[in-house]
Amino acid sequence: MNVLQELLEDATAGDPISGIKWTNRSLRKLQKALRWRRIPLARGTLARLLRQQHYSLRTNRKRLARTHERDRDRQFRYLTYLRHLYRTLELPVISVDSKKKEWVGNFKNPGRTWRRVPRDVFDHDFPSWAIGRAIPYGIYDFAYNDGYVVVGTSHDTASFAVAAIRRWWLVVGRQRYPGAKRLLIQADAGGSNGYRSWEWKWALQQLADELGLILTVTHYPSGASKWNPIDHRMFSLITANWAGEPLTSYEVILKYTRTTRSETGFRCRASLDRRDYPTKVKVTPTQKSHLRLKPRPVLPQWNYTILPHANPQNRK
Repeated sequence: MNVLQELLEDATAGDPISGIKWTNRSLRKLQKALRWRRIPLARGTLARLLRQQHYSLRTNRKRLARTHERDRDRQFRYLTYLRHLYRTLELPVISVDSKKKEWVGNFKNPGRTWRRVPRDVFDHDFPSWAIGRAIPYGIYDFAYNDGYVVVGTSHDTASFAVAAIRRWWLVVGRQRYPGAKRLLIQADAGGSNGYRSWEWKWALQQLADELGLILTVTHYPSGASKWNPIDHRMFSLITANWAGEPLTSYEVILKYTRTTRSETGFRCRASLDRRDYPTKVKVTPTQKSHLRLKPRPVLPQWNYTILPHANPQNRK
């Protein structure tokens, strides 16, 4: 039901590995919202429809050592507001994140697949037996319900993350959004695209200067990564597609990523990036002073805009 999917769009979290999804909207709230749209449904019918869309009932577990961020709900509302604003104006909105790193080789991959006989794999997962490491960084386009994955072989750094976004724009984005001057990036609070990372912000400044784009970044609050749509709309589908298949080469990883499909029409592109991305890159005070970083008026620690320089060649 399209109406139900619309109601759940901004209230859904998911596991990127198992594909299980959950929502913070109760059956009572969903039932009330549907009645406003003149669609009366019993709660039992609603529960059945949620199960068909792979939502699961979940219980509370005492595992957290601290409380949620104080401004968590306010940030979620701002994320939703900006996403809807950009989509209304037909401007590009992407969700980005790194997927779990994978050792490349004849190793056991969780899951099952239809075979005549079982496939033999290594009895241990020693890194020294691997061909290398695959570091998938994904970009999910909300408007087109499709993704782009760049598989790195070096390190999951901020420079690698921005290089992946750059590749998506050059291959997909600029043809899809001709004339667009703004791009909204929604990311987790930590990792290679963390809001505290100066390398991330400096790399975005270089990207803004190169492409002439105004980049607005909004981060999900700390501890809320499962609410990032890329996890349950893209990464969980890729994991399910290669479940039970040993990732014996980079080409195998690219093949299973490119052939990922969903009932809602999801498609995915993929490419390999063999460049080296050094770790522990320090951004100098001079570079920081050249950042055209404008904090947003709402929760500026998580929301900011990076403006391109008029003469970027003078700001290297």
